[in-house]
Amino acid sequence: MGFIQAYKMAIKSIKSNKGRSFLTMLGVIIGVASVISAVAFAQGSTKNITDSIQKLGTNLIQINITGRNSNRNMSYEDLKQFAEENSDIIGAVAPQTSSSAKVKYGTKNMDTTVIGTSPEYESIRNVHVTQGRFILDFDVDYRQNVALIGTAIINEIFEGKNPIGEKIKIKGQIFKVVGVLEERASGATRSDDDQIIIPVTSSRLVAGTSAIRNFSVEAANADKVKTAMESLEAFLLKIYKNQNTYRVFDQSQMLDTLNQVTGSMMVVLGGIAAISLIVGGIGIMNIMLVSVTERTKEIGIRKAIGAKRKNILTQFMIESAVVTGIGGILGLLLGFSIIRFVIGGLNIVPAVYSIPWALIAFGISLLVGIIFGLFPAYKAASLNPIEALRSE
Repeated sequence: MGFIQAYKMAIKSIKSNKGRSFLTMLGVIIGVASVISAVAFAQGSTKNITDSIQKLGTNLIQINITGRNSNRNMSYEDLKQFAEENSDIIGAVAPQTSSSAKVKYGTKNMDTTVIGTSPEYESIRNVHVTQGRFILDFDVDYRQNVALIGTAIINEIFEGKNPIGEKIKIKGQIFKVVGVLEERASGATRSDDDQIIIPVTSSRLVAGTSAIRNFSVEAANADKVKTAMESLEAFLLKIYKNQNTYRVFDQSQMLDTLNQVTGSMMVVLGGIAAISLIVGGIGIMNIMLVSVTERTKEIGIRKAIGAKRKNILTQFMIESAVVTGIGGILGLLLGFSIIRFVIGGLNIVPAVYSIPWALIAFGISLLVGIIFGLFPAYKAASLNPIEALRSE
């Protein structure tokens, strides 16, 4: 019996038990679909974050103060003066305080993120307004209670009303809305629109402290980033005396960290995918063993009329491979549908169709079918024809 004949017999056997064949495929379908959709979600999230980081430009440097010095902390004025003295390598600096607070307008209220910063934040972090104005030096110098709000806040508590000139309360403090932030939301970055920006000097009313732990620094140009980082680290070391109390990093380091996290995430997803497909393979093996038991007499007759052991083995192996192959294809269709209509349709993250991962998942499903179909096929091929014919 040739390969083509064995294939036809395998297909005939699958068609004769459509319900059972579909249930056999179900584990593979779910396994392949989960791999594709999970990888798409991970890659879409990564793309979102990467795009956000790259939008900030290649000359952005971040300073994060992780510890406290017994003498004093670096102030915005310290860093601003340092930047002015090193204007050949540093273009601008902006402080950043961040705290969670409840914002209230009339009878409406919501929890949001409040960022305290300076006018330089607009250009350094590529944040702009669509209505009104951004923070001015005057606001910082004279501690003006003015605020710029994101579109998510407008939709939630202003219900679409023009907020310019309106008064809001942040932690009981009254702030005047002077600007509306440009909408930046897309999937995982939706929190960018759920924020309020106020002058850094007014932020202590909200944060409850005047300490500033984060600063954004813009190098004079991309070629000066390394020199600027070295100068900043030397400057910080003079203040804190300990390199472990601060961290200076640029965009490339942030992207490297992101890639490392993504790599680890992919390994975890790969492990989960392997487990789900193995479970599907065990299901295939169980059903195939049941099939061998049910078709014992058929196998005995075929052996009695001359079918060789390898013919029986080939038929059952082909049957197992076809079941997992069809299951893999249906899993691909289901996975791509989830990406298209759920992940992409609901704008959770950008829809990313990873063909390499889809092919890997399909290949693994076929491999699982072959491996777990081997034992039932071997059992069928090893049946004694006389005992098989005696079975009922």
